Amino acid sequence: MRKVFILLFLIIFFGCKKDLLPKPKAYLSLTYPEKTYEDLTLSRPYSFKVSKMATIINEKNNWLSIKYPKLKASIDITYRPLKNNIRELLTEAEKLVFKHTAKADRIIPQDFINKEGRVFGSIYEITGNAASQIQFHVTDSTNNFIKGSLYFYAKPNYDSILPAVNYIKEDILHLIETLKWRHQ
Repeated sequence: MRKVFILLFLIIFFGCKKDLLPKPKAYLSLTYPEKTYEDLTLSRPYSFKVSKMATIINEKNNWLSIKYPKLKASIDITYRPLKNNIRELLTEAEKLVFKHTAKADRIIPQDFINKEGRVFGSIYEITGNAASQIQFHVTDSTNNFIKGSLYFYAKPNYDSILPAVNYIKEDILHLIETLKWRHQ
């Protein structure tokens, strides 16, 4: 028995001469179409450029949904005319953002100001497994108020959807940067 044990030990110890190396980290390779934009064709109190990859769904009250079928996502846009209620609308928009606090790891705000175009607002990036990963609101501070939210049609798993969030975030920033009010 002792000879068998020694023989097994020698085979295991000297039998494998190949150096073992750790496997390199693998990253998911996702490719998205190159970005192209077109003007929003629906008649609204506002206009902006929207991704050609998206499908626009007309909703009542000047609301709309910007759908990304391949990414299983949508940006839901709500519009409200201002009637001396800007403080109420801003409070409501921020409450909706901070409802995600329980599931969010962080909420990162970023202000947006375009004095020339009279577009003022904030965009909130919500990290973690929250229901919405990006929310924003913009206003001209006198007549118009828009709120937008990014949603995915799946149970939130932030690590898995992060590439899609970043892709659509660029479209949201482009939307805000190209936003124009029709009635000033």
